[in-house]
Amino acid sequence: MKLITPGAVRRLRNLFLAIAAALAVCYVVMIRMPGKSFTGPLPPATEAQVALADRLRRDLEILAGDIGERNVFNPKKLDAARAFIEMSLVEAGYQVQRHAFTVRPHGGSDPADDVECFNVSVEIPGATLPGEIILIGAHYDSIYGSPGANDNGSGVVATLSLAQMFAGSAPKRTLRFVFFVNEEPPFFQVEGQMGSLVYARECRERRENITAMLTLETIGWYSDEPNSQHYPMGMGALYPSTGNFAAFVGNVGSRRLVRRIIESFREQAEFPSEGAALPGWIPGVGWSDHWSFWRAGYAGLMITDTAPFRYPHYHSADDTPDKVDCERIARLTEGMQRVIAALVDE
Repeated sequence: MKLITPGAVRRLRNLFLAIAAALAVCYVVMIRMPGKSFTGPLPPATEAQVALADRLRRDLEILAGDIGERNVFNPKKLDAARAFIEMSLVEAGYQVQRHAFTVRPHGGSDPADDVECFNVSVEIPGATLPGEIILIGAHYDSIYGSPGANDNGSGVVATLSLAQMFAGSAPKRTLRFVFFVNEEPPFFQVEGQMGSLVYARECRERRENITAMLTLETIGWYSDEPNSQHYPMGMGALYPSTGNFAAFVGNVGSRRLVRRIIESFREQAEFPSEGAALPGWIPGVGWSDHWSFWRAGYAGLMITDTAPFRYPHYHSADDTPDKVDCERIARLTEGMQRVIAALVDE
C-alpha cells in the first residue's frame, strides 16, 4: 500500500483551497447581486398599473393579434408592424428615424429577392450630457410560424410604453429607444442581417458613447407554481425554482451595469427579480439584441422572463396574446421607467 506523503497532502489541500477561492470569486462577481428581491404576494395593482396593463394589452392585440406573424418571410406584416410602431411614436410626439438595410431571406443571387428591412429609433437629446447615450431596445420581428405575442410582442409594447412615458422629458443624458428587426433565426447573430448587429456596428463606427444598452426580451410569462422555472445545466441550484421573477442578464464584461440596474430596480419596484453576469457562452445569456452590443464593445443586458427556460409556448404557433400577463408586464414596465429615469439623470 502506497502512503500519501505530507507534501502530497499539502498540495491537495492547496488545490481544494484554490478551487474554493475561485468559486467564491465567481459567485461574488457573477451571481450575487446587490439589494434584495421582492418576495411574497404582489400588492394590489394601482390605478396607474391597471391603466398601463390595458394599454399594453391593446397594443399587443394589434401587434400579435391583428398583424400576427411578422418577419421577412411575411414582409407585408413585418412592414405593418413597423408602421404601427412608427405611428405610436409619432402620436407620442417623436420624430422617427428609420435605419435601412437589405437581406436576401431565401439566399441565391437574384437581387429581386432582396427585402428592405428597417430598425426604427427615436431619441431625446441629453440636456447636459448629450454624448452619453442610454439605449432601450426590443426586436419587433417574430420567428417563422409564430405570432410572437411574448417573443417579442411583450418587449415591444413595454418599450413603446416607456417611450411614451418619457416623451417631452428633458433628461441629462441622451435617451434613445430602438426597435430592431431580424433578431430571430435565420438571422440571429448573422453579420449584415441581424438588425441590432447592423445597428450596433454603425454606432461603433460613429464612435457613439452608449453607456448602457437594455433590451426587453420576452417578458410576459410568469408562474407562481413550484418547479415552473428551469435553467441551463448547473445553474438551478443558484436560483429560484418558481418562475415569477424578471431576470436581468448580462455577460461578465457588463457585470457593473447588471449590478447597477438590478439594484436600482429592487429599490424602486415591488416585483421579484434575479440577476446574473455570466460568461456569454452559457445557453440563454446572449440570446437577444444585447449580444450585438457586446460584439461592438458596449455594455448591455437583457430583461426577460427567461423565455424557453419557463415559457411553454416559446417559438410556437401558440404564442398568442391570451398567454401574456399584461398586468405583470405593467408592474415591470413601471419599475423600469423609474430605473431609466435614475439612469439618465443621476
